[in-house]
Amino acid sequence: MRVCAVDFKSNEANICLLDLNQGLFDVPDCRARKFTISDAASTDQIRNFQSQFVKLMEDYKVDKIVIRERPMKGKFAGSAIGFKLEAALQLIETIDCEILTASAMKESLKRTPVLVSMKDVGLKQFQEHAFQTACAYLNK
Repeated sequence: MRVCAVDFKSNEANICLLDLNQGLFDVPDCRARKFTISDAASTDQIRNFQSQFVKLMEDYKVDKIVIRERPMKGKFAGSAIGFKLEAALQLIETIDCEILTASAMKESLKRTPVLVSMKDVGLKQFQEHAFQTACAYLNK
């Protein structure tokens, strides 16, 4: 099963592809590491973001999109732009999308911790949360 985990930071969607095949994880090379929009009020930019994301998912034959849940209120609340981008991904009809709760992620990572560094698998530091989300989802 191949998943694309997404972690939203302001106007960016940081992504990580992760493949689980016969109990082994694989981080495939991907042409995109993040998507950024400059104007969240622009319908064209939101549609463009969604279409680029769909094209990437089709090209890499992704089975599921897994989004890291963010609180809606409080100190660590997600931004309005991030929630707009999240909704754009959830509305994609051709691929299943799931939100992984913080408690489910914490439980999964506690049971099966990630023992590899971002550098070792060819990821950038900003992709760490997306990578952990993918690992937690595939290990649940």
